[in-house]
Amino acid sequence: MRWKNAAMVTAALAALLAGAALFRGLAPERYGLPEIEVIDPGPAGQRIVREGLFGNFYPVPGDGPHPAVLLLGGSEGGLGRATHHTALALQREGFAVFQLAYFGAPGQSDALEAVPLELFDRGLDWLKAQPGVDPARLAVMGASKGAEATLLVAARRPDLAAVVAGMPSSVVWNGVNWASGGQSKRSSWSAGGREFPAMLFGDWDQAEGVISVYRTIMDPSRQAEAERAAIPIEHGRAEVLLVCGEAETMWPACPMSRQVAARSKARSGPPVTVLAYRDAGHFVFGPPIPRGNPFYPRLGEYGGSVEGNAAARADSWPRVIAFLRRALVDT
Repeated sequence: MRWKNAAMVTAALAALLAGAALFRGLAPERYGLPEIEVIDPGPAGQRIVREGLFGNFYPVPGDGPHPAVLLLGGSEGGLGRATHHTALALQREGFAVFQLAYFGAPGQSDALEAVPLELFDRGLDWLKAQPGVDPARLAVMGASKGAEATLLVAARRPDLAAVVAGMPSSVVWNGVNWASGGQSKRSSWSAGGREFPAMLFGDWDQAEGVISVYRTIMDPSRQAEAERAAIPIEHGRAEVLLVCGEAETMWPACPMSRQVAARSKARSGPPVTVLAYRDAGHFVFGPPIPRGNPFYPRLGEYGGSVEGNAAARADSWPRVIAFLRRALVDT
Protein backbone atom coordinates (compact mmCIF):
# COMPACT_ATOMS: atom_id res chain seq x y z
CA MET A 1 0.00 0.00 0.00
CA ARG A 2 1.17 3.52 -0.72
CA TRP A 3 -0.79 5.78 1.58
CA LYS A 4 1.18 8.85 2.56
CA ASN A 5 -0.67 9.88 5.75
CA ALA A 6 -1.70 6.77 7.63
CA ALA A 7 -3.59 8.46 10.47
CA MET A 8 -5.68 10.64 8.18
CA VAL A 9 -6.40 7.87 5.70
CA THR A 10 -7.26 5.38 8.43
CA ALA A 11 -9.94 7.66 9.84
CA ALA A 12 -11.41 8.20 6.39
CA LEU A 13 -11.20 4.51 5.56
CA ALA A 14 -13.21 3.73 8.66
CA ALA A 15 -16.04 5.83 7.28
CA LEU A 16 -15.91 3.98 3.97
CA LEU A 17 -15.94 0.53 5.43
CA ALA A 18 -18.74 1.43 7.79
CA GLY A 19 -21.19 1.64 4.93
CA ALA A 20 -24.43 2.92 6.41
CA ALA A 21 -23.51 1.86 9.94
CA LEU A 22 -24.52 4.17 12.76
CA PHE A 23 -21.58 4.11 15.13
CA ARG A 24 -21.79 4.85 18.82
CA GLY A 25 -18.41 6.57 18.97
CA LEU A 26 -14.77 6.45 18.08
CA ALA A 27 -12.23 4.09 19.61
CA PRO A 28 -8.94 5.89 20.31
CA GLU A 29 -7.24 2.56 20.92
CA ARG A 30 -7.97 1.67 17.31
CA TYR A 31 -6.35 4.78 15.80
CA GLY A 32 -9.62 6.68 15.84
CA LEU A 33 -11.55 3.89 14.16
CA PRO A 34 -15.15 3.29 15.23
CA GLU A 35 -15.78 0.52 17.69
CA ILE A 36 -16.90 -2.79 16.31
CA GLU A 37 -20.59 -3.17 17.10
CA VAL A 38 -22.35 -6.25 18.44
CA ILE A 39 -25.98 -5.16 18.71
CA ASP A 40 -28.46 -7.20 20.72
CA PRO A 41 -31.20 -8.65 18.49
CA GLY A 42 -33.98 -7.26 20.67
CA PRO A 43 -37.40 -8.84 21.17
CA ALA A 44 -37.92 -9.46 17.44
CA GLY A 45 -34.80 -11.61 17.07
CA GLN A 46 -32.60 -14.33 18.53
CA ARG A 47 -28.85 -14.41 19.18
CA ILE A 48 -27.26 -17.34 17.33
CA VAL A 49 -23.94 -18.75 18.54
CA ARG A 50 -23.41 -22.21 17.10
CA GLU A 51 -21.61 -24.19 14.41
CA GLY A 52 -18.95 -21.47 14.12
CA LEU A 53 -21.60 -18.81 13.50
CA PHE A 54 -22.31 -15.61 15.43
CA GLY A 55 -25.30 -13.54 14.44
CA ASN A 56 -28.84 -12.37 15.00
CA PHE A 57 -31.78 -14.26 13.51
CA TYR A 58 -35.08 -12.54 12.85
CA PRO A 59 -37.76 -15.14 12.07
CA VAL A 60 -41.13 -14.33 10.55
CA PRO A 61 -44.08 -15.00 12.86
CA GLY A 62 -46.79 -17.31 11.63
CA ASP A 63 -46.93 -20.30 9.37
CA GLY A 64 -44.25 -20.66 6.72
CA PRO A 65 -42.33 -21.47 4.81
CA HIS A 66 -41.06 -17.92 4.36
CA PRO A 67 -38.41 -16.45 2.05
CA ALA A 68 -35.13 -15.62 3.79
CA VAL A 69 -32.21 -13.19 3.49
CA LEU A 70 -28.61 -13.52 4.67
CA LEU A 71 -27.67 -9.94 5.63
CA LEU A 72 -24.08 -8.60 5.80
CA GLY A 73 -22.94 -5.28 7.21
CA GLY A 74 -19.73 -3.28 6.79
CA SER A 75 -16.78 -2.58 9.05
CA GLU A 76 -18.88 -2.33 12.17
CA GLY A 77 -17.90 -5.96 11.82
CA GLY A 78 -19.90 -7.70 14.47
CA LEU A 79 -23.57 -6.87 14.33
CA GLY A 80 -24.03 -3.23 13.43
CA ARG A 81 -26.84 -0.87 14.30
CA ALA A 82 -27.80 0.16 10.74
CA THR A 83 -27.82 -3.45 9.53
CA HIS A 84 -30.00 -4.30 12.54
CA HIS A 85 -32.55 -1.70 11.38
CA THR A 86 -32.39 -3.15 7.86
CA ALA A 87 -33.03 -6.63 9.28
CA LEU A 88 -36.10 -5.39 11.14
CA ALA A 89 -37.40 -3.66 8.00
CA LEU A 90 -37.00 -6.87 5.99
CA GLN A 91 -38.64 -8.91 8.74
CA ARG A 92 -41.68 -6.59 8.68
CA GLU A 93 -41.95 -7.28 4.95
CA GLY A 94 -42.18 -11.03 5.57
CA PHE A 95 -38.55 -12.09 5.08
CA ALA A 96 -36.71 -14.17 7.67
CA VAL A 97 -33.29 -12.57 8.17
CA PHE A 98 -29.95 -13.86 9.45
CA GLN A 99 -27.62 -10.94 10.23
CA LEU A 100 -24.25 -12.70 10.23
CA ALA A 101 -21.07 -11.34 11.82
CA TYR A 102 -17.95 -12.06 9.74
CA PHE A 103 -15.30 -10.39 11.88
CA GLY A 104 -15.09 -8.55 15.16
CA ALA A 105 -17.64 -10.65 17.06
CA PRO A 106 -16.70 -12.85 20.03
CA GLY A 107 -14.52 -15.69 18.84
CA GLN A 108 -13.69 -13.92 15.56
CA SER A 109 -10.66 -11.95 14.42
CA ASP A 110 -10.72 -8.18 14.81
CA ALA A 111 -9.04 -7.85 11.41
CA LEU A 112 -10.91 -7.85 8.13
CA GLU A 113 -8.31 -10.08 6.50
CA ALA A 114 -8.71 -13.35 4.60
CA VAL A 115 -12.26 -13.80 5.85
CA PRO A 116 -13.24 -17.30 4.62
CA LEU A 117 -16.20 -17.38 2.27
CA GLU A 118 -16.99 -20.75 3.82
CA LEU A 119 -18.36 -18.77 6.78
CA PHE A 120 -21.08 -17.33 4.55
CA ASP A 121 -21.75 -20.80 3.13
CA ARG A 122 -22.34 -22.07 6.66
CA GLY A 123 -24.57 -19.11 7.38
CA LEU A 124 -26.68 -19.78 4.30
CA ASP A 125 -26.89 -23.50 5.03
CA TRP A 126 -27.93 -22.81 8.62
CA LEU A 127 -30.58 -20.34 7.44
CA LYS A 128 -31.97 -22.80 4.90
CA ALA A 129 -32.40 -25.44 7.60
CA GLN A 130 -34.48 -23.28 9.96
CA PRO A 131 -38.13 -24.18 10.58
CA GLY A 132 -40.35 -21.75 8.74
CA VAL A 133 -37.74 -20.94 6.07
CA ASP A 134 -38.21 -22.01 2.47
CA PRO A 135 -34.76 -23.22 1.32
CA ALA A 136 -35.71 -22.59 -2.30
CA ARG A 137 -36.35 -18.88 -1.70
CA LEU A 138 -33.06 -17.49 -0.47
CA ALA A 139 -31.29 -14.16 -1.01
CA VAL A 140 -28.11 -12.44 0.17
CA MET A 141 -27.84 -8.70 0.82
CA GLY A 142 -24.92 -6.54 1.90
CA ALA A 143 -23.62 -2.98 1.96
CA SER A 144 -20.13 -1.52 1.40
CA LYS A 145 -17.56 -4.20 2.37
CA GLY A 146 -20.55 -6.44 2.98
CA ALA A 147 -21.57 -5.81 -0.63
CA GLU A 148 -18.12 -6.93 -1.79
CA ALA A 149 -18.65 -10.16 0.15
CA THR A 150 -22.22 -10.45 -1.13
CA LEU A 151 -21.14 -10.49 -4.77
CA LEU A 152 -18.44 -13.07 -4.05
CA VAL A 153 -21.04 -15.26 -2.33
CA ALA A 154 -23.39 -14.79 -5.29
CA ALA A 155 -20.69 -16.12 -7.62
CA ARG A 156 -20.39 -19.40 -5.68
CA ARG A 157 -23.95 -20.18 -4.55
CA PRO A 158 -26.27 -21.49 -7.31
CA ASP A 159 -29.06 -21.92 -4.75
CA LEU A 160 -29.59 -18.16 -4.37
CA ALA A 161 -32.71 -16.65 -5.91
CA ALA A 162 -31.78 -12.97 -5.52
CA VAL A 163 -28.80 -10.75 -4.70
CA VAL A 164 -28.89 -7.13 -3.45
CA ALA A 165 -25.76 -5.02 -2.89
CA GLY A 166 -25.52 -1.40 -1.78
CA MET A 167 -22.42 0.68 -2.60
CA PRO A 168 -20.70 -2.41 -4.08
CA SER A 169 -17.26 -3.16 -5.42
CA SER A 170 -16.39 -4.85 -8.70
CA VAL A 171 -13.14 -6.27 -7.32
CA VAL A 172 -11.65 -7.78 -4.19
CA TRP A 173 -9.67 -5.14 -2.28
CA ASN A 174 -6.91 -5.71 0.22
CA GLY A 175 -7.94 -6.08 3.83
CA VAL A 176 -8.08 -3.87 6.90
CA ASN A 177 -6.24 -4.49 10.15
CA TRP A 178 -7.01 -2.22 13.08
CA ALA A 179 -3.77 -3.18 14.83
CA SER A 180 -1.74 -1.56 12.05
CA GLY A 181 -3.80 1.57 11.70
CA GLY A 182 -6.21 -0.03 9.25
CA GLN A 183 -3.54 -0.97 6.73
CA SER A 184 -3.04 -4.51 5.47
CA LYS A 185 -1.19 -6.22 2.66
CA ARG A 186 -3.50 -9.23 2.80
CA SER A 187 -6.67 -9.83 0.83
CA SER A 188 -10.02 -9.22 2.46
CA TRP A 189 -11.35 -12.67 1.55
CA SER A 190 -10.26 -16.29 1.15
CA ALA A 191 -11.70 -19.63 0.04
CA GLY A 192 -10.30 -23.10 0.48
CA GLY A 193 -7.49 -21.62 2.57
CA ARG A 194 -6.27 -19.41 -0.28
CA GLU A 195 -6.59 -15.65 -0.35
CA PHE A 196 -8.23 -14.02 -3.35
CA PRO A 197 -6.04 -11.81 -5.53
CA ALA A 198 -6.64 -8.26 -4.32
CA MET A 199 -6.62 -4.82 -5.89
CA LEU A 200 -4.16 -2.71 -3.92
CA PHE A 201 -4.89 0.85 -2.88
CA GLY A 202 -3.27 3.71 -4.74
CA ASP A 203 -1.75 7.00 -3.58
CA TRP A 204 -3.58 9.28 -1.17
CA ASP A 205 -4.57 12.62 -2.66
CA GLN A 206 -5.10 15.28 0.00
CA ALA A 207 -7.55 17.29 -2.09
CA GLU A 208 -9.72 14.36 -3.17
CA GLY A 209 -9.72 12.39 0.07
CA VAL A 210 -10.21 8.69 0.66
CA ILE A 211 -11.79 7.93 -2.70
CA SER A 212 -8.41 8.73 -4.26
CA VAL A 213 -6.90 5.45 -3.03
CA TYR A 214 -9.62 3.55 -4.90
CA ARG A 215 -9.07 5.33 -8.22
CA THR A 216 -6.75 2.48 -9.18
CA ILE A 217 -9.85 0.63 -10.35
CA MET A 218 -10.22 3.22 -13.15
CA ASP A 219 -6.50 3.39 -14.03
CA PRO A 220 -5.91 1.92 -17.54
CA SER A 221 -2.35 0.98 -16.57
CA ARG A 222 -3.66 -1.27 -13.77
CA GLN A 223 -6.38 -3.12 -15.64
CA ALA A 224 -4.47 -6.42 -15.57
CA GLU A 225 -4.42 -6.17 -11.77
CA ALA A 226 -8.12 -5.27 -11.75
CA GLU A 227 -8.93 -8.28 -13.92
CA ARG A 228 -7.10 -10.62 -11.56
CA ALA A 229 -9.02 -9.17 -8.61
CA ALA A 230 -12.39 -8.99 -10.38
CA ILE A 231 -15.39 -10.60 -8.71
CA PRO A 232 -16.53 -13.36 -11.13
CA ILE A 233 -20.20 -12.42 -11.03
CA GLU A 234 -20.77 -14.38 -14.24
CA HIS A 235 -20.54 -17.60 -12.22
CA GLY A 236 -23.69 -16.71 -10.31
CA ARG A 237 -27.23 -17.59 -11.30
CA ALA A 238 -29.38 -15.22 -9.25
CA GLU A 239 -30.54 -11.87 -10.58
CA VAL A 240 -28.61 -8.96 -9.05
CA LEU A 241 -29.74 -5.50 -7.93
CA LEU A 242 -27.10 -2.85 -7.16
CA VAL A 243 -27.72 0.53 -5.49
CA CYS A 244 -25.17 3.36 -5.58
CA GLY A 245 -24.73 7.13 -5.35
CA GLU A 246 -23.01 9.04 -8.15
CA ALA A 247 -21.74 11.64 -5.65
CA GLU A 248 -19.99 9.01 -3.50
CA THR A 249 -16.83 10.31 -1.81
CA MET A 250 -15.72 7.05 -0.19
CA TRP A 251 -15.15 4.73 -3.13
CA PRO A 252 -16.41 4.81 -6.75
CA ALA A 253 -19.43 2.60 -6.14
CA CYS A 254 -21.36 3.62 -9.25
CA PRO A 255 -18.49 3.10 -11.72
CA MET A 256 -17.80 -0.25 -10.03
CA SER A 257 -21.51 -1.15 -10.19
CA ARG A 258 -21.47 -0.54 -13.92
CA GLN A 259 -18.34 -2.69 -14.20
CA VAL A 260 -20.18 -5.55 -12.48
CA ALA A 261 -23.15 -5.18 -14.85
CA ALA A 262 -20.93 -4.98 -17.94
CA ARG A 263 -18.88 -8.01 -16.93
CA SER A 264 -21.96 -10.13 -16.29
CA LYS A 265 -23.51 -9.16 -19.62
CA ALA A 266 -20.32 -9.73 -21.59
CA ARG A 267 -19.81 -13.17 -20.05
CA SER A 268 -23.44 -14.36 -20.19
CA GLY A 269 -23.90 -14.03 -16.45
CA PRO A 270 -27.07 -13.23 -14.51
CA PRO A 271 -29.06 -10.03 -15.14
CA VAL A 272 -27.69 -7.05 -13.20
CA THR A 273 -29.74 -3.90 -12.57
CA VAL A 274 -28.04 -0.73 -11.31
CA LEU A 275 -30.00 1.94 -9.43
CA ALA A 276 -27.77 5.02 -9.50
CA TYR A 277 -28.70 8.28 -7.77
CA ARG A 278 -27.07 11.54 -8.85
CA ASP A 279 -27.21 13.46 -5.55
CA ALA A 280 -26.43 10.57 -3.19
CA GLY A 281 -23.29 9.07 -1.70
CA HIS A 282 -22.26 6.34 0.70
CA PHE A 283 -25.49 6.58 2.70
CA VAL A 284 -27.63 5.85 -0.34
CA PHE A 285 -28.70 2.36 0.71
CA GLY A 286 -31.19 1.11 3.26
CA PRO A 287 -34.66 1.81 4.63
CA PRO A 288 -35.79 5.45 4.53
CA ILE A 289 -34.69 7.60 7.48
CA PRO A 290 -37.34 10.01 8.80
CA ARG A 291 -36.46 13.69 8.95
CA GLY A 292 -36.76 13.65 12.74
CA ASN A 293 -34.24 10.81 13.17
CA PRO A 294 -31.00 12.01 14.83
CA PHE A 295 -29.00 10.47 12.00
CA TYR A 296 -30.90 12.31 9.26
CA PRO A 297 -28.61 15.40 9.21
CA ARG A 298 -25.59 13.13 8.63
CA LEU A 299 -26.89 11.53 5.46
CA GLY A 300 -24.78 13.78 3.25
CA GLU A 301 -21.49 13.28 5.08
CA TYR A 302 -19.96 10.94 2.50
CA GLY A 303 -21.30 12.30 -0.76
CA GLY A 304 -24.44 13.96 -2.05
CA SER A 305 -26.77 16.16 -0.07
CA VAL A 306 -28.82 15.18 2.97
CA GLU A 307 -31.98 15.55 0.90
CA GLY A 308 -30.48 13.66 -2.04
CA ASN A 309 -29.55 10.66 0.09
CA ALA A 310 -32.90 10.71 1.86
CA ALA A 311 -34.72 10.82 -1.47
CA ALA A 312 -32.56 8.01 -2.86
CA ARG A 313 -33.36 5.77 0.09
CA ALA A 314 -37.05 6.60 -0.16
CA ASP A 315 -36.99 5.67 -3.85
CA SER A 316 -34.67 2.66 -3.79
CA TRP A 317 -35.91 0.79 -0.73
CA PRO A 318 -39.39 0.05 -2.16
CA ARG A 319 -37.63 -1.12 -5.33
CA VAL A 320 -35.42 -3.43 -3.27
CA ILE A 321 -38.49 -4.91 -1.59
CA ALA A 322 -40.31 -5.26 -4.91
CA PHE A 323 -37.23 -6.98 -6.40
CA LEU A 324 -37.07 -9.43 -3.49
CA ARG A 325 -40.79 -10.12 -3.69
CA ARG A 326 -40.63 -10.81 -7.41
CA ALA A 327 -37.67 -13.16 -6.95
CA LEU A 328 -38.63 -14.85 -3.69
CA VAL A 329 -42.39 -14.55 -3.30
CA ASP A 330 -44.11 -14.20 -6.67
CA THR A 331 -42.49 -17.30 -8.16
